[in-house]
Amino acid sequence: MRAAVTALLVATFVPVFAVAQAPAAKTLDIYVVDVEGGTAILFVSPSGESMLIDSGGNARAVVAPRDAGRIMEAAKAAGVQKIDHMVTSHWDYDHYAGLADLASRIKIEEYIDHGPNLQPGEQADTFTKEVYPQLYAKAKHTVTKPGDRISLAGAEVIVATSAGEIIKTPLPGGGKPNPACASFQTARSNMEDPASISLYITYGKFRLFHSSDLPKGKEFELMCPNTKVGPVDVLLGLHHGTANSNSPVLVHGVRPRVAIINNGTRKGGNPDVMETVFSSPGLEDVWQMHFSVLGGQEYTVPGMFIANGWDDQPPSMQIAAVPPPAQGTAAPPPPAHEGKAYWIKLSIRQDGSFTVTNTRNGFSKTY
Repeated sequence: MRAAVTALLVATFVPVFAVAQAPAAKTLDIYVVDVEGGTAILFVSPSGESMLIDSGGNARAVVAPRDAGRIMEAAKAAGVQKIDHMVTSHWDYDHYAGLADLASRIKIEEYIDHGPNLQPGEQADTFTKEVYPQLYAKAKHTVTKPGDRISLAGAEVIVATSAGEIIKTPLPGGGKPNPACASFQTARSNMEDPASISLYITYGKFRLFHSSDLPKGKEFELMCPNTKVGPVDVLLGLHHGTANSNSPVLVHGVRPRVAIINNGTRKGGNPDVMETVFSSPGLEDVWQMHFSVLGGQEYTVPGMFIANGWDDQPPSMQIAAVPPPAQGTAAPPPPAHEGKAYWIKLSIRQDGSFTVTNTRNGFSKTY
């Protein structure tokens, strides 16, 4: 009898023990690094392969490579020893200027870009013609085009736009008529924004689109009359939340459950952009890198969804939005954020569920 009871106990508890010892599910992790209105987004696959989109670069910083330090903090937290794929989406200062210093701190295996700089300017021309070739001289250099794939073990990364060209075949879920095209209104842009590399990324059932700095005209080409990009779980980038981009043809067309805006203290978060995002069908939440004075409390999200404020934090935030300075006029500098910076982290599972965490306050939400 005792033997029978012992056998029963073993049969009962062995499966429980096996479940308890099972390894945790692997996730695709994404670190949206605060480079104060620029872009730096680190992707780390379950196997540890890494891809970094842009390297920041803030002209106001006393030492421009400040952003490389912020990226390195995220890389250390992720356990990343090298950058396997360094994607520079386009040659605007806030997307490439941290690259030289970053390359001096961590090994970069492959440099990916859209090709030559299209917006004449001394800084970008000097960097792309003199500095950049020295960086990729001992690494792999790839000029990408729409439809290309970037290796990221366990995930699929497809180039949707590059050098002003648009992917010809609709991506999964795309190809459907876009009703927002009928009321589309364009906006001005420089010559580099339309050349931006935008990426469609999948991991199991999860779908993400990184729109980079695509202006409204390119959003129209990508999404009208039929969508090239179908519904996604997360929309990243949104051109820092500026009004030059983020038309309903894109935002409402991809129908994100979650939008993460890499805005600055006075860059992006404009009321018209926030209205477009908030009214997108199926949207659950918006997360922001900064509280934006352009949106004020009226056009922003609860503080738990905002990763950063600024250094000289006022005792209270204004309710009304502050109009942006007129183009060509002298304006006071935006509120500075040179101190401790926090990132927003996404942990994505193959079943399509994902968790977003604000590292400033530890608040997280699972979708």
